[in-house]
Amino acid sequence: MTIATRRGVLGLLSASAALLSRPSRAAETPAASGTAHDACHLTPQSETGPYYLDPKLVRADIAEGRSGVPLALRLRIIEAGSCTPLAGARVDIWHCDARGVYSGFPGQSDNHKVDESGKTFLRGTQMADIAGWAGFKTIYPGWYAGRATHIHFRVILDDATVLTGQTFFPEALNEFIYTNVPDYTGRPKQRFVINANDRVASEADPEHRAYCAVKEQRDHYLATLTLAVSRKAAAPVEMPTGKLPPAPWIKDRLAALVPGLKRSPF
Repeated sequence: MTIATRRGVLGLLSASAALLSRPSRAAETPAASGTAHDACHLTPQSETGPYYLDPKLVRADIAEGRSGVPLALRLRIIEAGSCTPLAGARVDIWHCDARGVYSGFPGQSDNHKVDESGKTFLRGTQMADIAGWAGFKTIYPGWYAGRATHIHFRVILDDATVLTGQTFFPEALNEFIYTNVPDYTGRPKQRFVINANDRVASEADPEHRAYCAVKEQRDHYLATLTLAVSRKAAAPVEMPTGKLPPAPWIKDRLAALVPGLKRSPF
């Protein structure tokens, strides 16, 4: 997508951006929020997922030319309880591209035939500054079967992982981008899993502490989130199988939301 087209997309979305991307309390910075105490509660742990790797790339710009709506992601790392910024904390992020594909792994895409082994797009590391902020330039994440829209993050202090989690995006904005932006449209499969019926979003983060706030800027979107961590090492949460939930799980979730949809017998 060209820069001109990207700006056109942002212009198209501008009329509804205020409604689609209303910030959550957890995403506000303590200095600007009337609910600063809420931001100091521990951010919930979440599963690493099947696509983590560490290419040891300390960089702010992680897009590597992948097409999509420009996104700046700013994460503020603080200590839970005291709200003290954790300068120097290492922050890793990774996410899929506009078509739902991660770098570094085979067997992806809607046909499970895309191999991105050896690639490093949409992965990177930054160190938090004196105020606790770590920033990345990337693209708005796409989706893949079985999961809602998300970006993975990991926080490391003194070589110990203290938080592994995922941040989620406003569902109305997700749907609008996936329906109107060419980089994201034309998928052979439908998107069934959203924030409301995603197991990770609903079970690991029922209070929405890891939902980011999204604001429209002149030529990109800005997503912000405060991550409150303990200094103690925390083992990443893993799914029992280490794989995506099976199709029957997805259908059973949908059956609870869609009248007339039968549950899977399997």
